[in-house]
Amino acid sequence: MVCLCYAKEKEVPLSLSCSIVRGDMSRFIATRRLASNIFVSKSATRTFCNDAPSKLNDVPHGSQFNKELEDEQGFTNDIPQYDIAIVGGGMVGMALACSLASMPLTKQLSIAIIDSNPALTNGSSIKKDDPPDPRVSTVTPATISLFKGIGAWQYVEQHRHAYFDRMQVWDYTGFGYTRYNARDADKDVLGCVVENKVLHKSLLSCLQIHLTDGNKTEQNKDFKKTIYPTRLSSMSLPTRSSVSAAGASQSKSLANLAKLELSDGTNLYAKLVVSFNVGADGSKSHVRELAGIKTTGWNYSQSAVICTVEHSAENFCAWQRFLPAGPIALLPIGDNFSNIVWTMSPKEASNHKIMSEDDFVKAVNHALDFGYGPHPESQVFGSGVLSSFFRPDVTSSANEGFELPPKVVKVASQRMAFPLSLMHANQYASKRVVLIGDAAHTVHPLAGQGVNMGYGDAASLSNVIADGVAVGSDIGTWHGSYVQVTLLKKYEADRKTANITMMAVLDGFQKAYSVDFGPLNILRAAAFNGANVFAPLKKNIISYASGERRLPFLS
Repeated sequence: MVCLCYAKEKEVPLSLSCSIVRGDMSRFIATRRLASNIFVSKSATRTFCNDAPSKLNDVPHGSQFNKELEDEQGFTNDIPQYDIAIVGGGMVGMALACSLASMPLTKQLSIAIIDSNPALTNGSSIKKDDPPDPRVSTVTPATISLFKGIGAWQYVEQHRHAYFDRMQVWDYTGFGYTRYNARDADKDVLGCVVENKVLHKSLLSCLQIHLTDGNKTEQNKDFKKTIYPTRLSSMSLPTRSSVSAAGASQSKSLANLAKLELSDGTNLYAKLVVSFNVGADGSKSHVRELAGIKTTGWNYSQSAVICTVEHSAENFCAWQRFLPAGPIALLPIGDNFSNIVWTMSPKEASNHKIMSEDDFVKAVNHALDFGYGPHPESQVFGSGVLSSFFRPDVTSSANEGFELPPKVVKVASQRMAFPLSLMHANQYASKRVVLIGDAAHTVHPLAGQGVNMGYGDAASLSNVIADGVAVGSDIGTWHGSYVQVTLLKKYEADRKTANITMMAVLDGFQKAYSVDFGPLNILRAAAFNGANVFAPLKKNIISYASGERRLPFLS
């Protein structure tokens, strides 16, 4: 890097000139461009205001090259400028920040996180005897790998969580039934259920460590400099006319960035604005609306009731039963607790939210037992006609009989209800703006895949940004050179395909169980039983649900 700075200030050495003449001009230009990009990023972050992050932006002092770049670009000390502004410090937004802070190519990028959630700055901790939260996530093996890779999973394991390696799914007709076991797909676990507050706190702890390189005495100071505890009010994106109209070099530089105006009166600039969500903003992303990105979707005539319940013994299996109004899931979270996700009509959801605890416990046990229909007959499966037809391709779990879920003895958290919908952004990226998580898509919770799709977005985007840094590209440009165009389009193409496929599968399940019709019930039961006894299909279903991108019917 020193010799490249020298080449910037003085004449190119004769040996280097000869290599250029011999045909290495393109390589020389690419290397110069990469060095320039790295120094521009560092010199820009040197000049942030006092509220901007400092640890991520250490710059070697005494560099004449950096000083000339500051003069050339017109940076000033009173304008906060960032490489990336993440609007929404929820789980997915924090996962992106942690991923970027953990990667060698991107850990020096300056990042601002804009979110008014007090949990980001109040330093509160989670105590072992804290009551369980009704909001949980079922994280897949792929998401667990992401958390381990960025250093966050070690913090998850310090709190309540529950791995599960078995899952039983059946329906109210008594015919549709299947069991999944991790060993059917040569895996250790099918997933892990974790309270959202644990996931979020673990990512916060991880980011604090990355920001300070493990220096605990500096954690709170440097971390708070990264957070803007407020909300986004408005956003201005660069246009060709605005860039052309800018006169001075400083104005031209700022005119090519996204300008964010915050509700506390603060203004800041960013090369790339990433939207997850902000508080209750959720799928109604303010950034998406300001960027003019349209969406496609519809509301389901269903709501979900969620809460945490307690058993007399610990639950180690995930259970899901499809009922006439929608599925009910019982998910282990550790310490004799399980989480309920129960889909029903909006009117029923309102009633179940306010009914007495005793009545609700009775309703849950009824729904997971003989309510609405009989138990599946075990002899129909496993050793029955279907399994003998498919042998030797029958999985070991196909021979396991139907089991009743553990009884619920009390409600351990508040009950919450929220309407269900499907939404998908028509595009994930435009100039200076990228959507991830709920800002890009929302799905039915019947398979617990929504948050995992968001984590997949964060992992993909961080890799794309790293690619951009490696080739010296402007990470926020959508229209421009070939390299710049393909960076954000690469993220969009990568995630759109994966997300639309998963959304189609989940929407298909929702629609298939929205109709109670004899012939359709038989077809659903046949599909369940086929998945139960046909080993290759079951293995691919497990792999796909675990985060691998092999379609069950096409691999």
